Amino acid sequence: MVRVAELEAAITFYRDVVGLIEIRRYENETGRFTNVFFAAPGDTNRAVKDSAPLLELTYNWPSEDGVKETYTSGRNFGHLAYEVDDIYAYCTALTQKGVTINRPPRDGQMAFFKSPENISIEILQAGEALEPIEPWVSQKNVGVW
Repeated sequence: MVRVAELEAAITFYRDVVGLIEIRRYENETGRFTNVFFAAPGDTNRAVKDSAPLLELTYNWPSEDGVKETYTSGRNFGHLAYEVDDIYAYCTALTQKGVTINRPPRDGQMAFFKSPENISIEILQAGEALEPIEPWVSQKNVGVW
């Protein structure tokens, strides 16, 4: 679960940039929160059937007087991790969408980037690591991941 401050921005990021699919949504008027559940494209049938999504976004509504909660690192989450079929193609697509790759996939196996909520997202190559290739091999880490 990841707590988010801006629900629509978070949905756009995880759907349009990361490529996850929203599988269900739950709004609780009494508790003043919304949960949005996502799954990876290959997991949507299992996630819907087993009610086991990959990611839950929790948006706590502003209080009655309009005050919104803010979250600091650790209060919202540690990091997410999932596999992709081609880590190089996936990271290239992220950079084309304006995402900074904080830890490039120099080894053909692992990369990190961050969400708008500053959550570290780890991408792992499914199966064996790919052969290291440029431009990834020469790229340095950017910021903290």
